[in-house]
Amino acid sequence: MKLWRWILLLLVIAALVAFGWHWAADDPGYVYVQWHGWYAERTVVTAILTLLLFWVVLSALWWLIRWPFGAFSRRHRRVSRQRMNDGLIALAEGRHGDAERDLNRASRLDSLRGAALLGSAEASSRRGEYARAFESLDQAAQSAPKGARVLRARALRRDGKFAEAVALLAPESDSGSLTPAGWRELALAALASGDLRRARQALEPLQKSGAFGTRAYNALESKILVATLSASPDGATLNTLWSQLPKAQRRVPAIIDAYARRAASFGLILPAMDEVESALRREWSPLLIETYGTLGNHDIDARLRRAEGWLDGHPNDASLLLTLGRMCLRLKLWSKAQTYLQRVLALAPSASVWEALGDLHAGQGNDALASRCYRNALAFARGEVTDPLPLNPNSSVDTRPITIEERSELGVPRLRE
Repeated sequence: MKLWRWILLLLVIAALVAFGWHWAADDPGYVYVQWHGWYAERTVVTAILTLLLFWVVLSALWWLIRWPFGAFSRRHRRVSRQRMNDGLIALAEGRHGDAERDLNRASRLDSLRGAALLGSAEASSRRGEYARAFESLDQAAQSAPKGARVLRARALRRDGKFAEAVALLAPESDSGSLTPAGWRELALAALASGDLRRARQALEPLQKSGAFGTRAYNALESKILVATLSASPDGATLNTLWSQLPKAQRRVPAIIDAYARRAASFGLILPAMDEVESALRREWSPLLIETYGTLGNHDIDARLRRAEGWLDGHPNDASLLLTLGRMCLRLKLWSKAQTYLQRVLALAPSASVWEALGDLHAGQGNDALASRCYRNALAFARGEVTDPLPLNPNSSVDTRPITIEERSELGVPRLRE
């Protein structure tokens, strides 16, 4: 189709040229120019062609005169772009000194100035050279004010000046004109400074911006809500805040854990138990199993029986076994506690298990074994080798993983450990 258009265009041009030639041939016109004794006689067509040729010659001369100067300018642009490219690669690779040098040099080109100075400031910030970063940001603010403000807040946050970062972003936050990165920096700085109200306010615009993935946003949201619930001054405030949270947020295990632990600290054991048990009925969570075992001694006999009922579906869950062992310790059921703790020690050893075993032997009056368990807990936390406990010939605890059968929605058996 394009070929036919070109052919048609050439035919139109040829027709116009032929018409113009015949039109000019009938009366080519006459031009006479006289200036200081010099004169010239031409037809109109010849005069026009002469002027066109004169214009072409002058343009060529002007281009030749400007060419040496343009060569320097072109080289400057080419070198600056190459330095910009090298600087961004160095920044991504962690060579922050090289990145700062190359990006500062690239900033000499006006068209790259803002972006290059922002990159240089980021490189300086990552090196901990905050004074140099602020100098670059002062210059970058002239061409990229919003980006410079966000990077300045980030540098302040990295330097531990959380309140200053919040104060820097607060005016734009109040007017709703912050960029997505600005909302994120505001949320992180406010969270670190303890200004949880402003941190929560940053969540909604940050979510609406869609600038961050679901996983990253959910992680930040959980941190802020966990900190907010943990900082509740009393039970009434805690329950009010909990009731105002959307249902999706009240189903996140970390948020439920924060609510339950804070509620238990205020003596609200039953609401805490209800939330944890409801969450466990919806979806199994090792985190909430541990939370369930920390809710004080209220109705602990019934809670122990309920937790033991979960063993049928989760016989190898280390969190469940540890929770059962701790609950038995509170009830001074030494034999059952030893059974659960030895089993979890064989399945998934941890510092918490060794600590619980130390509590077990201390409760039984065996200070030597208790001290060994506590030393093992400290050694395990440090990544050092632990000292195994002496074998008990009367112990018959089966520490092998139990294989149970599960069936899919279609009734097809499937095995899991």
